[in-house]
Amino acid sequence: MAKKIDNTEEKIHAVEEALSKSEKFIEKNQKILTIVIGSAIVIVLGVFAFQKLYIAPREKAAQGQMFMAQKYFEEDSLNKALNGDANYPGFLTIIDDYGMTKAANLSKYYAGIIYLKQGKYEDAITYLKKFDSDDEFVGPMATGSIGDANLELGKKEEAVDYYMKASSMQENDLTTPLYLLRAAFVYEDLGKFDKAIELYEKIQKEHTKSTEARDIDKYIEQAKAKIAK
Repeated sequence: MAKKIDNTEEKIHAVEEALSKSEKFIEKNQKILTIVIGSAIVIVLGVFAFQKLYIAPREKAAQGQMFMAQKYFEEDSLNKALNGDANYPGFLTIIDDYGMTKAANLSKYYAGIIYLKQGKYEDAITYLKKFDSDDEFVGPMATGSIGDANLELGKKEEAVDYYMKASSMQENDLTTPLYLLRAAFVYEDLGKFDKAIELYEKIQKEHTKSTEARDIDKYIEQAKAKIAK
C-alpha cells in the first residue's frame, strides 16, 4: 500500500512540475503568444468578412448576370451565350468579372462545352480543365468532354485517359457506362480489342440497367470476332 501511495505522490509532483513549467513558458512568451492568438483571430474574422461582405454579394450579382447566358445556351444561341449581347454579358465576361464565385466556375464549364460544339477543341480543353466540380454528373461530364475534344484532335490515347477518369469519378449508371463505352470504342479503333472487351464486360456486369447495356452483347461479340480474325 505504501508503494502505491508513494507512486501517487510522485505523479502529483510530476503534474505540478509540468504545470509550473507551462506557467513559466506562458509568462516568458506572453507577448509572442498574444500576437499569435490575436493574428489568428484577425485571420478568421478577415476570412469571414471577405466571404460575407465581398464574395456573397458578387455571387448574387454573378448569378443574376448569368441567367440570360444560360437561356441563350438552352436556345442554342451559342455566340450570345459565350460573348453576350448589348444588354447582357456572356459566360466569358462573367468569368473575367466575377472570379472566385461559383457562377464564374460554372461559366467555365458552359464556355468549354460551347467551344466543343463550335469545333474549337483547344479552347474547349482550356476552359473545361479550369472548371472544378464534385457534382455526381456535371464533374464527370466535364472530364468526359475533355476526352471528346482530344478525340476530335486525333489524340486517341489522351481521349481514353479522360474517358476512363470520367467513368470512375462518380460511380453511377449514367456517366460511368457512358464513358466506359466511349473508351472501349477508342480502344477498338486503336486495335486494342482485349481492352475494349474488358470495358464492355464491365458494363454488362455492373451497369445492367444503363442505356449502354442494351447493345453490349453485340459489341462484345463483334470485338471477339475481330480478335479471332
